[in-house]
Amino acid sequence: MQADAVLDARGLLCPMPIVKLSQKIKTMDSGQVLEVQADDKGAAVDIPAWCQKTGNIYLGSEAGSNYTSYYVKKS
Repeated sequence: MQADAVLDARGLLCPMPIVKLSQKIKTMDSGQVLEVQADDKGAAVDIPAWCQKTGNIYLGSEAGSNYTSYYVKKS
């Protein structure tokens, strides 16, 4: 999936990936896609839940060897 920006949240534990995601998405334009790279297992639940709560669009994830990429579209 093509992203407009990448947020490296690897090595961060809950709630920091969500905190960084929230900060980064505020700097982006509506319709842009953010790739969040995270290795915290909680991100798999936290990121979709954050999107639902904030009205942003969770586009899915792609598993890598050491981390997972989560894709969020700013609404």
